[in-house]
Amino acid sequence: MTKLELRKKYKALRDDLSIDTIDALSIDIANQALKLNIWSHSFYHIFLSITELKEINTDYLLNILSGKDKNIIIPRSNFKTGHMNHVLLTDNTTIKKNTYHIPEPIDGIEINSTQIEVVFIPLLAFDQAGNRVGYGKGFYDTFLETCKPNTLKIGLSLFNAEPVISDVYTKDIPLDFCITPKQVYTF
Repeated sequence: MTKLELRKKYKALRDDLSIDTIDALSIDIANQALKLNIWSHSFYHIFLSITELKEINTDYLLNILSGKDKNIIIPRSNFKTGHMNHVLLTDNTTIKKNTYHIPEPIDGIEINSTQIEVVFIPLLAFDQAGNRVGYGKGFYDTFLETCKPNTLKIGLSLFNAEPVISDVYTKDIPLDFCITPKQVYTF
């Protein structure tokens, strides 16, 4: 299937899920994440969920990161430039939803993308080769290009892998892992 077809399919599948179901699946994803050998790093980048789009609830992963005393980095998107800034999440960080309902830091300590060691990536779908489909704005591809080559790229998905995404671009950056409620895919 093409990215466009997959976006349509997985948006519809997510729309059919209840908030309680998303919460239960999100807990399962957090528990699966604990099985990965990724917890020796210091700087973890994670998105804050857009509840209106029924994204995975990242609060459970945030609690794990906080409990392990990790540096948690959250993004702030600039829709004019197509880039993201990366802000250290602290007790003093003010979060506010932007016009696209994305919870973002208003202020805070900016972190250079080269410091980030693990990135949890939102997505709509992914395939068995680690290719992913997001919302199509390219924010994460642009961001991941600026990270160190050994930065771990981990997708979070409520659903299992598709066999193949037929229109992968040469600039698309594949995942190293994708965590679903029932399993972790390694690429």
